Amino acid sequence: MTQEIIIAGFGGQGVLSMGKLLAYSGLMDNKEVTWFPSYGPEQRGGTANVTVVISDKKISSPILDAYDIVVALNQQSLDKFTPKVKPGGILIYDKNGVNNKPTRSDIRIFPLDAIEATMQLGNSKAYNMVVLGALLQAMSYKIPIENVSKGLEKSLPERYHHLIPLNLEAIKKGEELIL
Repeated sequence: MTQEIIIAGFGGQGVLSMGKLLAYSGLMDNKEVTWFPSYGPEQRGGTANVTVVISDKKISSPILDAYDIVVALNQQSLDKFTPKVKPGGILIYDKNGVNNKPTRSDIRIFPLDAIEATMQLGNSKAYNMVVLGALLQAMSYKIPIENVSKGLEKSLPERYHHLIPLNLEAIKKGEELIL
């Protein structure tokens, strides 16, 4: 089992945090993991992406030309990474940040209304966890939720641990967007 994933969007959308949590969660499940962030000098508001590879075997390189799953949170990311989804792969995108919908017929496409789902939770900071929940649901490798919870404990500073229940609720909400 190997899952090669890229999550892309604007800085400030929690792209790198999603990747970090995904990587920690894989580690908690005794998988081989790489986490490879990339962002422009602007950070907040600039482009950001993170490549995460989770595997049962050693990972030769974190640098990829094609992905099993692409998560795109804006039009720029969708335009750049849609062609890099492997045939038979998955594209997840937030339809609120996109004007030109993807048209590929050789991949599974999941448009999300992650902003609406986040507003239902009453906390706009849970946006990235809603998106992460959709990603976790779409993945063929299923990370146990207790590992995600442990990953949250590991990746969040202790002063934010009181938000872990909200984050887990947001992940559950995101999973429901894919069902």
